[in-house]
Amino acid sequence: MKRQDFYFELPEELIAQDPLKDRAGSRLLALDKETGEVSHHSFREIADYLEPGDCLVLNDTKVIPARLIGAKADTGGKIEVLLLKRREGNVWETLVKPGRKARPGTRISFGEGILTGEITEIVDEGNRLICFEYEGIFEEILDRLGQMPLPPYITHQLEDKNRYQTVYAEHTGSAAAPTAGLHFTPELLEQIEKKGVDIAKVTLHVGLGTFRPVKADDILEHHMHSEFYQIDEEAAEKINRAKKNGGRVICVGTTSCRTIESAADKNGELKACSGWTDIFIYPGYQFRVLDSLITNFHLPESTLIMLVSALAGREHTLAAYEKAIQERYRFFSFGDAMYIK
Repeated sequence: MKRQDFYFELPEELIAQDPLKDRAGSRLLALDKETGEVSHHSFREIADYLEPGDCLVLNDTKVIPARLIGAKADTGGKIEVLLLKRREGNVWETLVKPGRKARPGTRISFGEGILTGEITEIVDEGNRLICFEYEGIFEEILDRLGQMPLPPYITHQLEDKNRYQTVYAEHTGSAAAPTAGLHFTPELLEQIEKKGVDIAKVTLHVGLGTFRPVKADDILEHHMHSEFYQIDEEAAEKINRAKKNGGRVICVGTTSCRTIESAADKNGELKACSGWTDIFIYPGYQFRVLDSLITNFHLPESTLIMLVSALAGREHTLAAYEKAIQERYRFFSFGDAMYIK
């Protein structure tokens, strides 16, 4: 299967640069995965597609303001540090720009010395390990100094950090938001629960690898990034109950989907567990748990559009994307939503 099989032409002006003021005010394209039929709605109507006994799966990861702008201690030169994951204690794996001169031993100051760090090692893909020094609580300092690590295709400044955070974000650890969840409001979730739909929360800390393009012509040669996930007993029980009683499991976002598909046994059952997943879902994959998916519109030739194509079929997916482009839907992280039923 070739990377080019998942290419589509997207006008640049359809890339959403800012979140809507009203989270639930996005548009919603509904796609029937069996017939390829599409219909157009408001995201507020998503509850109409959910039935009593269904289980809605949310990823409750919380994005850290992981982008830090600092200065090299010796020259004062500007340096940008992106926190990828905590290795241990105060040591983080990071992406440093410019990286060419960021050698082990380089010291960096942030916020006029409120936070300092030293590069200790260069690891895989040129990432740097940095040991940080500070007084107080690291998360509070990060909240003061850090910026949200927006995707590279978003060029506008984010006025409110919380708009790159779901309303149910709880467990800190992501370098990117699970963006399908940005459309939900507390009122909408309450409406869904009152309808008799179970809401299960799982955690997958999204890495920047989610934006990494597929470069191999043969998609099977693509190396997937690894991400940490966790499912507690309550979530596993809710998901298993829906499957057992004939309800549907509807994931909000590809990250929720990858979490439950990674954790399920061969019979599609879940247990409380945690671990690392590098699961790559593409056409031909047999879903063990997922029935339906709420997602955003993804980049051409990305692993995300491949996952959507595994569920709805490549032809149906690309035809739906073509209609979304014709109807001027907004694309990517701050864009509109799609429901695959």
